Amino acid sequence: MIRTNKVCRHYIRGPQIIKAVDEVSLAIEEQEFVAVVGSSGSGKSTLLNLLAGLDSPTAGSIEFRGTTLNNLSRRGLSQYRAKSVGIMFQSFNLIYHRTALENVELALYFNGGSRGERRTQATSILERLGLADRMGHRPADLSGGEQQRVALARALVKKPALLFADEPTGNLDQDNATQIMALLSDLNRQGLTIVIVTHDLEIAGEYAHRMVRMHYGRLVDHQSEGHGGEA
Repeated sequence: MIRTNKVCRHYIRGPQIIKAVDEVSLAIEEQEFVAVVGSSGSGKSTLLNLLAGLDSPTAGSIEFRGTTLNNLSRRGLSQYRAKSVGIMFQSFNLIYHRTALENVELALYFNGGSRGERRTQATSILERLGLADRMGHRPADLSGGEQQRVALARALVKKPALLFADEPTGNLDQDNATQIMALLSDLNRQGLTIVIVTHDLEIAGEYAHRMVRMHYGRLVDHQSEGHGGEA
């Protein structure tokens, strides 16, 4: 589905070159559940941002279903993010003066369709994630687990082919973390390709089909776990 070929993301800071991602080659298949693991500063979040089209490589290439992202215009990358991928952020990135329903609706704003259609789709996905009675609440009135489910609903409402999640359980307690990971696992069994970034090896081992380990910008290990996605 998506692959990188010696992709790099280097930054210049004064006399230094920071190699956040350095010659990473990785292939992710349709319907896989992949966990990118590593310590803080290993480059895993930078790699996710590159795959999601939020950042551009300084060298190498990224292909999504045969299309090279490097060759896309800014508008083309925007279309890729709007239609093909969903993104969950560790800090939720919800708009705090908007309700849960409005936050999810906004994800559809640039995808066409009427306001009524956007509301219907947003309502449906929130109900599916167990938030039917919380749609009118603003983020400050929601628990951490509820905010993360709103963020998940926002990522899913576009019906993406590929979901990226950056530390999806990083700000959650154990119970809410388990609920979110169970939701992601269920979505994967239904056919959604998922790539998560996490420092939690236990979560990666329990839910992902495969772990990819990064260290100082380099890919250092692939490990098939075989747990995630089982019925």
